[in-house]
Amino acid sequence: MSRILIVEDEQSIAELERDYLEISGYEVDIETSGERGLERALTFDYDLVILDLMLPIMDGFEICRRIRSVKDIPIVMVSAKKEDIDKIRGLGLGADDYMIKPFSPSELVARVKAHLARYERLMGKRESKNDEVRIRGLMIDKTARRVFVNDKEVMFTTKEFDLLTHLAMNPNRVYSKEQLFDLLWGMDAMGEIATVTVHIRKLREKVEQDPSNPQYIETIWGAGYRFRI
Repeated sequence: MSRILIVEDEQSIAELERDYLEISGYEVDIETSGERGLERALTFDYDLVILDLMLPIMDGFEICRRIRSVKDIPIVMVSAKKEDIDKIRGLGLGADDYMIKPFSPSELVARVKAHLARYERLMGKRESKNDEVRIRGLMIDKTARRVFVNDKEVMFTTKEFDLLTHLAMNPNRVYSKEQLFDLLWGMDAMGEIATVTVHIRKLREKVEQDPSNPQYIETIWGAGYRFRI
């Protein structure tokens, strides 16, 4: 359930807006003081703020500016002032919408729904995470092709990265040198099976705390290599 804060000094208007929003399934809080509204907006997690422009002591412009400096939630500014300069100023300070009183509560609900839906889409895109493999102190970012060992980035060649990623994505499975060579270099590639041994050694030097006593990439004598988790 989305949570909405209404900052409006006219109690009857705030309650009417709240009633319509609650009927539409939203959780709503009301503050009639600009200062208390700002404090609540900054303290609690709201999904959207409906902000009256003309408030005692602290006006909506200042509240909008201060909310926007720390939060990226939608702000719908409402006011009886029809001048374009006020609308331009409000939007310039970071308001997502500017509604002129009087307006129908149904229109307010429709705009709230639209802004919340757009915000959720934008946040979904921003929060989409890279494809990562995490095993103890090792983190492989497959999307960015970066590797971190104990939070420190370590550089890898293309084949080193591909080999490490393949092993880490298939833990506890033993691969022979021939299998790894075919998988990473291709059956028709020019080279020798010994290149696998060289690459394994380089991987250990980069990811193991003690390459002579590996904790990630184990040698299974007579069989090949295994990534241990």
